[in-house]
This record gives sequence, structure tokens and C-alpha cells, in this order.
Amino acid sequence: MKTIQTLLVLTLVLLSINSVSAQYGNNGYGGNGYGGGGYGGGRMGQMSQLNQGPSHDKPKEIPVEVTVGKIMEKLKLELDLDALQEIAISNVLIESIRSQGILIKGETSQEQKIEEIKALSETTDRKINEFLNEDQKVKYKALNEESNSKKRSRRNR
Repeated sequence: MKTIQTLLVLTLVLLSINSVSAQYGNNGYGGNGYGGGGYGGGRMGQMSQLNQGPSHDKPKEIPVEVTVGKIMEKLKLELDLDALQEIAISNVLIESIRSQGILIKGETSQEQKIEEIKALSETTDRKINEFLNEDQKVKYKALNEESNSKKRSRRNR
């Protein structure tokens, strides 16, 4: 839920910045009036801006592997994973994060997305637990509870 809210707010902010930037010619009031930029402010100026290619309408996505790498660093330290567990769990996380991205971009309602992401999270946790020994399962459960309590306290602010 927090991830979806963050993505929506970030997208809104970036679109707002892009809109303001476009209104002023991408370089403030300099040049020949509003966004002249040395083009004379006429049709040539407008056409050259159109030919510059797509603007940054959405935030640059962080590669899944980078996200999984950060998660795995913490899990490796906290759970004392061996090499085989690292590989297996990172594959599960990559699959899960990619699926989550597809769900978020889907054309379904917010409530349905939340339910699907919760189900995906539970499935991911089950798959990860299959690769852990009993001691690691206890630590993993504690990490998840700690993470969830931090998320709840941030939402309640």
C-alpha cells in the first residue's frame, strides 16, 4: 500500500515539474520572453522542443536486480544464508517483484490491486520459507513483523 502511494505521489510531482518546465521553455524566463531560448519564441521554438524526443513523464524505474540485491544483503546478514539459499531466494524475490510491477500497472481497481499484492506477498513468503531451516524461519518471521510494524507507524503519522 505504501509503495503504491509513494509511486503515485512521485509520478504526480514529476508530472507537475514537467508541466511547469514546459510552460517556461525548459530554461526559465531567459532568452526572448517566456521560453525563448534563442529560438525567437515563434513556431521554430515550439517545433524544436517537439523534436527533442519524449520528456520524462514517469520516474526512472530502479532495476529489479538492484532492489533484490539490497534485500538480499540484509537477509544474508540477518539469516546467515548459504550460497544456494541466496540464489534460490533471490530468484523468488525477482519473480515476485516483477509480478508486483505488472499488478501495479494493471487496469484493475486499487482495492483489487491491494488484495492481489497481499496474496503475492504471502506466496512469496511461503516460497522463501521452503528454503530456510527452522532457526532461519523464526528470524525471517521476526524481520517481516518488524518491517510491517515500521510501515504501520509511518502510515499513522
